[in-house]
Amino acid sequence: MANDSQNKEELKHILSLYKEIQNCLRNRSTIEQRKQVRKAFNLALNAHKDMRRRSGEPYIIHPLEVAIIALKKMNLGATSAICALLHDVVEDTDYTLQDIETMFGEEIAMIIDGLTKIDEVSDSQMSTQVENFKKILLTLSTDARTILIKIADRLHNMRTLDAMPLEKQQKIASETMFLYAPLAHRLGLYSIKSEMEDLAMKYQDPGSYNFILEKIHASKTEREAFIKDFIAPIDAKLKEKKIDAEIITRVKSVYSIWQKMNEKQIPFEEVYDLFAIRIIVEGEAEYAKSICWTVYSIVTEIYHPNTERLRDWISIPKANGYQALHITVMSHIGKWVEVQIRSRQMDVIAENGLAAHWVYKEEGRAGYEQGIENWLAKVKELLESQQDASSTDLLTGMMMNLYAKEIFVFTPKGEVRTLPENSKVIDFAYDISPDLGNYCIGAKINNKLAPPSQVLKTGDQVEIITSSKQKVHEEWLGIAATSKSIEYITEALTKEREGKIRQGRDMLKAYMKEINVEFDKNSRNKLMTFTDCKDKNDLYLGIYNGSIPMTKIKQCFSSFAFIFRLKKILRPVWTYIFKLKYLLSLDTYIKRKISNNPKLLGENISNFKQIIASCCNPIAGDSVIGVIISDNEIEVHRTNCTVAIQLMAKRGDKIVKAKWRNEEEHVDFLAGIRIKGFDYKGLVNNITAVIYQDFQINCRSISFESSEGLFEGTIMLYIHNVEHLQKLIEKLKTIEGIKKIERITSY
Repeated sequence: MANDSQNKEELKHILSLYKEIQNCLRNRSTIEQRKQVRKAFNLALNAHKDMRRRSGEPYIIHPLEVAIIALKKMNLGATSAICALLHDVVEDTDYTLQDIETMFGEEIAMIIDGLTKIDEVSDSQMSTQVENFKKILLTLSTDARTILIKIADRLHNMRTLDAMPLEKQQKIASETMFLYAPLAHRLGLYSIKSEMEDLAMKYQDPGSYNFILEKIHASKTEREAFIKDFIAPIDAKLKEKKIDAEIITRVKSVYSIWQKMNEKQIPFEEVYDLFAIRIIVEGEAEYAKSICWTVYSIVTEIYHPNTERLRDWISIPKANGYQALHITVMSHIGKWVEVQIRSRQMDVIAENGLAAHWVYKEEGRAGYEQGIENWLAKVKELLESQQDASSTDLLTGMMMNLYAKEIFVFTPKGEVRTLPENSKVIDFAYDISPDLGNYCIGAKINNKLAPPSQVLKTGDQVEIITSSKQKVHEEWLGIAATSKSIEYITEALTKEREGKIRQGRDMLKAYMKEINVEFDKNSRNKLMTFTDCKDKNDLYLGIYNGSIPMTKIKQCFSSFAFIFRLKKILRPVWTYIFKLKYLLSLDTYIKRKISNNPKLLGENISNFKQIIASCCNPIAGDSVIGVIISDNEIEVHRTNCTVAIQLMAKRGDKIVKAKWRNEEEHVDFLAGIRIKGFDYKGLVNNITAVIYQDFQINCRSISFESSEGLFEGTIMLYIHNVEHLQKLIEKLKTIEGIKKIERITSY
């Protein structure tokens, strides 16, 4: 009876989700399209009927929830709903792509093919998820719905991550933070991006996540009262001017607050943009910009603006189509407040990103707007140029585009070019054309001369200066900030190298003819051995640039060559004999150091050498994860370490769960703290008294700097565990003059 009752409840829930899908589609689809959605639902329900998720719920709930996210969060249509419902059918059941194409057509089959995971990967250093991500990226420029549905799929997986084991949670959270959240951001899906980041943080750094969440809830009453007082005069003025507008507020996401606290090194109470006021104006699209600027004038008449923080994305929209005015104003009680001003149409695009543009295509209207068209054109260009690239190279290029903030730069004729923040003159040149980049010797920025390495900023007008004598320099690879520039520079350097190799080969061939030596494979191999060249191209380059003189070629084939070859053979033997003792003693030292490393508990890692990662320096008590870096080594990272997040995203199959062993033996870890505050005589004595006398902790180093009554100090300590360190920090905070103490994670 209990089972029957449970099944009825589950069926009721499934049907309610399906009804929600149909309600969403009622005003954005035809009757025939809704029939196709029902057909897809029935197929998915039947295909997944005996399947359950790890949480125990029927599997069909997952595709239903993915479809609802696609419809509600992305404003997609019937085709996307069908694909969301069927996205796991080919992968997890006996149905084939051919079956899907027969029943629903080629378009839907193509999207589902893009969503179907790859079983095996060619690059053993990368996780399967990265290969799947690469596959999806390659569909982005042809049908963006594939990646939008994949993002919806990932969001629902993140919402239900509780049911997964620890190592899976860490792997999926890292992939989300490294790959999917930046992509959602780049596509303008800001609410999804924020939710993904918060959910990832919940599993990677639960302590900080819960701390900030509690602080947000605790300050709710005070915050709401302040907001009410702040918007009252703005609302009154808008009504006086007969401007139809909606004023809403939003609290920053937990992750963005945590980011701000870390970047600025400030406590929660000092995050001034904890929330933002959003003013959404109604009216015809042709008058939207002028109405927004009128609202800007109203707000800045009431409150003083910080002109340095004005962001005008109405005049020049972001590449993903985002438009709004962002201003920061000082309230009457001395708090800075961010105000966002946008039209209703701008708000739809801001909320739904790329999906807002795609709606037009699903409804049979014109394609994307210009901003999104330009960005997709860049994506298509990158993907086409790197079709055969490894997953690592493709992801590196994509990440450069996904993570980067944007600047807007003008050509001499006034054309706007959008580039990633920190772009240089050389990036601007290559953005216009490969030839302009290859022959660039500098530029005029606002009529002032500048080198190719000059960093550009928004508003710069740039005229590239070229010379036919200019050659591409290898140093440019270290200067360039865009994947397009790096690709063109690498291509030019490769062509130049190939030319040098050909010339070096011709020079060698001519000289060997001159000294009556046959130019063949046997002779070339002798030369490579004699000159320590790793391959023939290395040999030819040496000939070309003169590092291998012709006299050495002649010497190789002379009667003295035997003696030189003998010396070459004996040299490593003597080196080995003289260094053998040193190597043996070093090996003993390494083994001793490894044996002293604190051991971790986990599945199948007892035989691994365990290395504490220097990037985050975890200590006992930190939440940690293990990453297998070789056949017999595991590297231990804190779960919120940025390096670990990238490793877990790229090499998810190498992740093992780990926790500190509760051992009797006493192990000390090196940990660092940074202290700031007001200086006075005797302060250092007070600090060292707590460390040495109260806690009996040994220090490796202590350094303090004082200027104009303020001090900053760094102390490296040998600590037992996180609890030990936290108790020390709490005690130090009670000392007069100390205002801030933070743990140093990288040293």
